[in-house]
Amino acid sequence: MERVEPEFGSKIDGPAVIVPTRHEDERGLFARVVCSQEFAGLGITFKSVQTSLSRNLSLHTLRGMHYQPGEWAEGKLVRVGRGAIYDVAVDLRPKSPTYLNWCGTILSEENLRAFFIPRGFLHGFLTLKPDTDVIYEIDRMFEPGHGAGFRWNDPAFSIDWPAAPAVISARDAEYADYIRIDFHS
Repeated sequence: MERVEPEFGSKIDGPAVIVPTRHEDERGLFARVVCSQEFAGLGITFKSVQTSLSRNLSLHTLRGMHYQPGEWAEGKLVRVGRGAIYDVAVDLRPKSPTYLNWCGTILSEENLRAFFIPRGFLHGFLTLKPDTDVIYEIDRMFEPGHGAGFRWNDPAFSIDWPAAPAVISARDAEYADYIRIDFHS
């Protein structure tokens, strides 16, 4: 298993792409995709307490940009079981030198990669294939009523999406723009 930087956007401390070691033979493939001991060796502390599935039927379905604020913040390990996504994280940590910068990667059933997104980040994805299943491992139990988000194409983030969404929920489409507050003064 190895840790690499997301290939799109800014270099941001925290998010990481996890590339499993593949063992292939005539039977197919085997790869360890989650291992707390190997994660620790990569500088990642993560313990999953909940796993969720997002099934997306159409090409260019957009989900995001979501986060859980404050004490409800969630760390996530995101992977694709079927299909492919363009996965994005935005740094919402007010005291971070990369505050409001974004980074992203492509996750697919072929590359087996996972995207580790620590607490304090906004998250969203765009499907690159129809019939895409996204699996989220989350480090805390979800508590309804604390979800929040910002508009997927908010100029405060300037995310370089590979395509405009063809399918987006009313909630995601109607999120407000981020209003920058200077926490550094």
